[in-house]
Amino acid sequence: MMKRALPYILLFALLLGADMISKWWVQDFLVQMPYASRAFPYGGIALFKDFFGIEGSLVYVSNRGAAWGSFANSYLTLLVLRIAVSTALVVYLFFCKRAAKTTLPLVLILFGAVGNIVDCFIYGHVIDMIHLKFWGYSYPVFNLADSAICIGAVWLAFQSWRSRERIEVA
Repeated sequence: MMKRALPYILLFALLLGADMISKWWVQDFLVQMPYASRAFPYGGIALFKDFFGIEGSLVYVSNRGAAWGSFANSYLTLLVLRIAVSTALVVYLFFCKRAAKTTLPLVLILFGAVGNIVDCFIYGHVIDMIHLKFWGYSYPVFNLADSAICIGAVWLAFQSWRSRERIEVA
């Protein structure tokens, strides 16, 4: 079992390291901006501008809540929930029988949750830094861990949809 798990453990460690380094860099080198500010580039570093109408920048936002800063007043509850979900994912990944194709998306979700938990313990909040504007719409600031959670969740949903589609065809 450990031999099969090693590539996933290495990927998890690599992503967690990249996430932690990116958050450390942002926290040490960018000026923190209020979450409510939406003006571009608000003291951040422009990554690209007008790429088919999309703009991207690096900024520093502290987030004590969940997605889009929701539930910011429930910091401790969110932390306990994140730890519980991460623990359940570890148990599921290592001890439960499941389709092999679900392993990578679940590892991405686990990395994202753990990355944000580590932030809570180190900084007292989650550090978000990637800001995108789509044709004038300012998308909420997020981080690498958040991206992994979304990619993993969409990947699982797509796999589930494809599995149902095959069952209906058969």
